[in-house]
Amino acid sequence: MQLDSIVTILDLIATFAFAIVGARIAASKGLDYGGIALIAAVASISGGTLRNLFMGQRPPWILNSWLFASIALAVLITILAKDRRPVGRLILSLDTFGLAVATVSSANFAAANNANFISVIALGLVGGVTGGLLRDVLCQVEPVLLHRETIGTSCFMGALVYAILNHLNISEPAIVIISGIVIVAVREISIKKDWHLPKI
Repeated sequence: MQLDSIVTILDLIATFAFAIVGARIAASKGLDYGGIALIAAVASISGGTLRNLFMGQRPPWILNSWLFASIALAVLITILAKDRRPVGRLILSLDTFGLAVATVSSANFAAANNANFISVIALGLVGGVTGGLLRDVLCQVEPVLLHRETIGTSCFMGALVYAILNHLNISEPAIVIISGIVIVAVREISIKKDWHLPKI
């Protein structure tokens, strides 16, 4: 299987992961079916949309309509499950995987379009955290990004590693794998050890 095909599959899975988390949070807040669908869409495609717009490109959902299939599946599962409990550990793990894929693919997109070192890191962050931030704001909950689980730190570390390895001309598959592992490891350890950034 070619790298482009693998990236496309991972993007679909990441879109589903973000969408299912968004849909579950929307359901837990008592939103109707339309609200659930909207939150799922915002959570899953807004990061890539903003990233592409910053680079003067068309949003990914215009180029790949299959992303909507992942969103629709996540919404359908949420509605059929009728589960309004807070997000559990399995959903958090899916969200972590989505963060890794979204951050790495955004950093890769930036590097492929000749962005500088800092911009690769910044766009990696934008792609990783924007959806979750908007999801929480729309659901009127305190954004997880701003107070726990070191989501931003995880994405930053992964994007930084990507930028460094890309600058050193390491092979692309190795960069993608290593950066993704860094994001997953930092977030999973922070959840397990209850690590957070310092507060005033």
